[in-house]
Amino acid sequence: ALAAGQAKPTASGAGAVIQTTYGDIHVRLFAEECPKTIENFVTHARNGYYDGVIFHRVIKGFMLQTGDPLGDGTGGTSIWGRDFEDEFHRSLRHDRPFTLSMANAGPNTNGSQFFITTVPTPWLDSKHTVFGRVTKGMDVCLAIEKAKTNRNDKPLEDIKIAGISIE
Repeated sequence: ALAAGQAKPTASGAGAVIQTTYGDIHVRLFAEECPKTIENFVTHARNGYYDGVIFHRVIKGFMLQTGDPLGDGTGGTSIWGRDFEDEFHRSLRHDRPFTLSMANAGPNTNGSQFFITTVPTPWLDSKHTVFGRVTKGMDVCLAIEKAKTNRNDKPLEDIKIAGISIE
């Protein structure tokens, strides 16, 4: 039986488990609303693109950012080798904590970086593509959020993604 709020898994990858050095973060993915974003994320995950990548930006009371193989926020590319467009959906908002969203450098500049919010962040609506929500492992997100960081919000000790499995 599925717990309340859990998506029924489908072949398209309705969920993922982000295995981190702090524990597992289970996420529900919105493949129907954000097909390109999910194709990019799922393909990168299955190909091991995110394996060993650090959480390079952690801001208490805001979010945890990762997905950059360079580890400094300047890198990462999509599976198509170029930026891809935003996929905003009126039902998918930054209206609660534990929202999975694409990082970008402005409109239609999605690559590989993503973040998980730890609070509602409505000012990000229609600026960042919401493509998932954490269903289990909120405690892991909060533990990562508490990590000591330097003045650039980079954790002093590397917090890594060991791998991402698609369910």
